[in-house]
Amino acid sequence: MDTYIELSLQIDPDFAEIMMAELAELGFESFVETDEGLEAYIQEDIFNDLDIKRMLEGYADRTALSYSFKQIAKQNWNEEWEKNFQPISIGNDIYVRADFHEAQPNYLYEIIITPKMSFGTGHHETTSMVMEHQLTIPHQDKKVLDVGTGTGILAVLASKLGASHISAFDIDEWSVENTIENITLNNVNNIAVRLGTIEDEPQEKYEIVLANINRNILLQQIPTYATFMAEGASLVISGFYEADIADIQAVAESVGLKKVAQLSKNQWASVVFKS
Repeated sequence: MDTYIELSLQIDPDFAEIMMAELAELGFESFVETDEGLEAYIQEDIFNDLDIKRMLEGYADRTALSYSFKQIAKQNWNEEWEKNFQPISIGNDIYVRADFHEAQPNYLYEIIITPKMSFGTGHHETTSMVMEHQLTIPHQDKKVLDVGTGTGILAVLASKLGASHISAFDIDEWSVENTIENITLNNVNNIAVRLGTIEDEPQEKYEIVLANINRNILLQQIPTYATFMAEGASLVISGFYEADIADIQAVAESVGLKKVAQLSKNQWASVVFKS
């Protein structure tokens, strides 16, 4: 039987989803949210405690946290995910649920997400704010680039909002597989998803670029995103704090982008720029 390492992380619930995204980049493949924070699982043969400790220490000045590791046998994760995943409404128009939840046809946009690795379900402020921004941006017949697609939730919403084509990618093989699964669940057929990074994305022009990642990656990659933006295109970004907006805006303005909208929730922020 495969052996896994369980990371038990005690942290403010507001940080749970962004922490899942960070840990996924380090090879963690399964997550369960708890009352105290988060439990995360990684195969023992790729476990690197030094990398994990370094990443966690980077958050120590933002929130109180503590953690421990233990070795465990592989479990049936699906049962745990289903126990912990609850449907959510975003504004008056969007309802996000798993396939085992009852449908809510009174919403304009119902999105079904397999709740395997819980980040990218709309529960975290960063995801919900990007989706709120999407509702205000005309998508009809527009081309959309989804950077770091996660579960594919933003790409699926773009499709339901009328986008003509969505190109989505992620560095995690699990995310690509999960996005493909969620594309099927939502009966959308205009999303192309691949494994990779922005550096190997074929050069095209898009009317909308979405990136819900984290501060450091955004500061590094915003100039690259700008090269994919058509004239008058929108860049919707999140994954950072209100205190980071000035730094984010400075980089965006350095490549000719102008801030046109902003949302904040519980100190998290999401900003829209136009080319």
